[in-house]
Amino acid sequence: MKRGAERSVSPVELLWDLVFVFAITQVGTLLSRELTWQGFGRSMLVLAFVWWAWSAFVWVANAEDAESPVFLLTLLAALVLIFISGLAIPHAFGERATLFALTYAGVRFMHLGLYAHSARQGHASWEAIAGFSLTVTVGMILLVAGSLLALSWQIALWAIAAVIDYAGPLLTRRRLRGLQAVAVAHIADRYGAFIIICLGESMGAIGLSATGEPVTTVLVATVALGLLITIGLWWTYFGRTAGAAAARLRDHVEPVIAASDAYAYIHVALVAGIIIFATGMRHACLNVDSPLAASARLAISGGLALYLVGHLAFAARLLGGVRYEKLAAAAALLVIYGIGDGWQAWVVLACDAAVIALLCAWETIADTPRRVVAGSTGRA
Repeated sequence: MKRGAERSVSPVELLWDLVFVFAITQVGTLLSRELTWQGFGRSMLVLAFVWWAWSAFVWVANAEDAESPVFLLTLLAALVLIFISGLAIPHAFGERATLFALTYAGVRFMHLGLYAHSARQGHASWEAIAGFSLTVTVGMILLVAGSLLALSWQIALWAIAAVIDYAGPLLTRRRLRGLQAVAVAHIADRYGAFIIICLGESMGAIGLSATGEPVTTVLVATVALGLLITIGLWWTYFGRTAGAAAARLRDHVEPVIAASDAYAYIHVALVAGIIIFATGMRHACLNVDSPLAASARLAISGGLALYLVGHLAFAARLLGGVRYEKLAAAAALLVIYGIGDGWQAWVVLACDAAVIALLCAWETIADTPRRVVAGSTGRA
């Protein structure tokens, strides 16, 4: 637990992120193939695993020496396994279930091994690691066991495995406080990078879906509106909140707990919202001349609403207070879904884009006086 000085993101972590670009795209593919409530549940379950693996390595990297050969080799080995897991994702509830389970479990156990190495170096707490090691082990056993059973049992055991794995840090919350000294800038940068990854996947989904379609005015409008919404999502996160949250975490009395809540747990809602929106955009770009199906309309508007609610929770956890304009915007997006039956994609997107644009404008104007006051105080 000696480390805690600020550090930059290492090149191997950036390489690691590229594999998760692929994994996130595969989750979107899984959802896009079956845009139903059943498909949604399965896709979000796989996303929960993918997110937890990425997040787990953020934390151990935060405690490790970036130039350690053990860290470098472990991350590269885990990179190979998570890529194979990504290959299996579109058929994770079929013939590739065991491949996904075994490779994913390997990644999670590598994470525990790397944390043990950090503890031996004095960078992390043995007691805290032992606390969540048990839940990881139980969760991975259930994951592999479920992959060998019939689909209904597989889904049940995988859901239990995810709950147990996510519950580990919560059940050992007292021990978690002393897990490690947090390099705040590194944590904030890493989770911000994942938001960028998901926004990039959203743009990629829009571009790939539009490729090969006749370039009509309606298609161009649909693509442009989707990109404007993506830019709006970027603005809501990075315009003020990301920097303010990192600054607050730096002075927090319990940085491990606060960062765990705000980043490891709450950020999964932001990530899910972006992926769901991107899936809706895939369907929108492929059906620009027809009324948007209810499932795609819900994916677009509901995904955006989920993102905003997650963003609200993130800001509330670290900055305090509730930004009611985000609740109002999320509600407005769901209203658009509710009344949009029979609308073409570009109409739904135009309404959603207007809501996001108004939200960004409102928050920018509302935050300006605070920045001016803060700047004046600093000069004084």
